[in-house]
Amino acid sequence: MEQKSYYKNWYALTDNAIVETLCKSIKQMRLNRNISQEELSERSGVNRITISRMETGKAINLMTLIQLLRALEKLELLNYLNEEPEISPMMVMEAQKKLRKKASPTSRNSNSNEYGL
Repeated sequence: MEQKSYYKNWYALTDNAIVETLCKSIKQMRLNRNISQEELSERSGVNRITISRMETGKAINLMTLIQLLRALEKLELLNYLNEEPEISPMMVMEAQKKLRKKASPTSRNSNSNEYGL
């Protein structure tokens, strides 16, 4: 059996081809878990007809995708979409300049202690 690469050149695909590829992948996840469309529908709350349409390459919305990934226990795939803001070296330098270097003098009378005695 031929082994497929998990890394695709997504930029070489059209938007429709990307949707079709992702839909086929979700179908394969379902089949790998030996779950029927009906069972996936019950687990996810997504209509079975919607699942069937998705598996034939019809686009689905993000909420439906999340519901299906949750039901298939594949939410970790979303980690690849969670990008944190990048901090440039210049921003780090600017933040360090703003850090306090010394404590400020207190306005307390130097002859009294903290209890006013």
